[in-house]
Amino acid sequence: MSGMIDIHTHYVPKGWPDLTEDGGSEAPWLRVETESDAMIMMGTREFRRIRADCWDATHRVRDMDADGVHTQVVSPTPAFFNYGRSGEQGARIARIFNDLALEIVAPEADRLIPFCQVPLQDTDAACRELERSLSNGHRGVEIGNHVGDSDLDSEGVVTFLQHCASLDVPVFVHPWDMASSPRLDRWMAQWLTAMPAETHLSILALILGGVFDRIDSRLKIGFAHGGGSFAFWLGRMENAWHGRNDVIGTSDFPPSHYIGRFYVDSVVFDERALRLLIDTVGVDRVMVGSDYPYPLGERPVGEVVRKSEFLDDAARQLIVRGNAERFLGL
Repeated sequence: MSGMIDIHTHYVPKGWPDLTEDGGSEAPWLRVETESDAMIMMGTREFRRIRADCWDATHRVRDMDADGVHTQVVSPTPAFFNYGRSGEQGARIARIFNDLALEIVAPEADRLIPFCQVPLQDTDAACRELERSLSNGHRGVEIGNHVGDSDLDSEGVVTFLQHCASLDVPVFVHPWDMASSPRLDRWMAQWLTAMPAETHLSILALILGGVFDRIDSRLKIGFAHGGGSFAFWLGRMENAWHGRNDVIGTSDFPPSHYIGRFYVDSVVFDERALRLLIDTVGVDRVMVGSDYPYPLGERPVGEVVRKSEFLDDAARQLIVRGNAERFLGL
C-alpha cells in the first residue's frame, strides 16, 4: 500500500526553553546524549529514551517512504500537555511546543501535518491558542482525554470542542496521565490496561454524558489506539443503558445510536481486533495510525490493515487514506 495517511504520530523537539518556572521540579527537559539519542527527563526522573526520528523530518520521511506512508499527522507527545499547571503557565508551554512543532515539520511541509496542543485547563486560553496555532500553520489539535478529574463531558471541554466544530478543526484525543497504583507498576501495565481503559472512559463520557446530543454534529473527533476497549464493551454499555436507564440514562439514545459520530485509529495490532473494531464503529470511521516513533507503535505502518484478508480493496483504501482525507478536510 502506498500513499497512506498516518493519523497518529508524535514529535519531541530537540530541546526547549527552561520550564522550571512553569512546571516546578518535575518540569520536562531533554537530556541530549548524542546527535541521534536523548532522554526525556521529568525533573531528575528519566521518562523516555528517544531518537532523532522524534525531531528530524528527514529521518521521519525516510521511514515513511519505507512503509508506504505519504502523509503523517504529527502531534504533541502527551507528557507535555501540563494540564495541572495554571492556565497562564499552560498557555506559555503550549505556545513554546506549538512553535517548535512548526519548525520540525517545515522541511517536509507537503507531507507532515502539524496538530497543536492547547491549555485545556483554561477554556478561553485553549480557544485563543487554537486560533493562534491555526493561523500559524497547524491543521488540527490533539488533546488529552481528561483534565484532572474532569472528563470530556465537562463544560469547559465541551465549549472547546464546540469551538473546534465551528472552525471545522479535527480533534485527536490521546490518553495520558493514566491511573496509577502498585498493581500497575509491573509489565508496563499502565500502558497495557489503564491506557485502553482511559480512552474507553472518554468515549463513554461523550455518549453517556450527553455531549453528542448537544454538540454540533460537524465535530470531527478521533481517538487513539483503536478507541481503547470501547469496541469490545459496546454491548455491555448497551445492555446497561436499557437495563439501568435510571442510573446511566443521561444520553437521549442508547450508545449504539452514536456510532458514526467519532473516528478511531487502527493501532490494534491484531486482525481479529481490527475486524471487531470495523464491525463495531464502521469501515468509514477507522484510519491508519501507527504511534510512530515510539516502541509500542506499529511498524511497518499499516501492517495489520495490509494483511487482513477480510478487507476488500475498497475497504482497505478507505482505511489507509479516504477516511483520513475526510477527517482532515483534505
